Amino acid sequence: MEIKTLGYDHPDVRKLVADVQQVYVERYGDPDESAVDPADFLPPDGLFCVAYDDEGGPVASGGWRVRGDAADIADEPSLRAGDAELKRMYVVPQARGRGLARVMLAHLEASARTAGRLRLVLETGDRQPEAIALYVSSGFTPIEGYGYYKEYANSRCFAKEL
Repeated sequence: MEIKTLGYDHPDVRKLVADVQQVYVERYGDPDESAVDPADFLPPDGLFCVAYDDEGGPVASGGWRVRGDAADIADEPSLRAGDAELKRMYVVPQARGRGLARVMLAHLEASARTAGRLRLVLETGDRQPEAIALYVSSGFTPIEGYGYYKEYANSRCFAKEL
């Protein structure tokens, strides 16, 4: 497997993001409507990655963006200076069960740490038990809700010190 850093507008990124959005539709009835600007994922304030299998096919994605700026902290008590938010973690169905999500998560954690981020935060939902299990087993702990879905009963937010 090879992990490449790509722009959020790259065709492989667009395809994987569309696929994960379809998962949200299947599980929750709607796509994720939290605001995402492709510029959020440009270094040094963000990063988006795609993992490719040995045949060169895109099999996993994920990225992070800065969320700990002054405006975020003022509006979201659970966010802190130095935070980065994990977004769009996804593994294609035919590649699941091989540990790719764990590899991608470790890669994103390392890149955020290298970029000076102090903590990763994320929002997921209670209809994604496999995601919650990954995050908890990787050292993430629950935090108060933040962002677009903070008032939703099925929203689950987590953080991990880097």
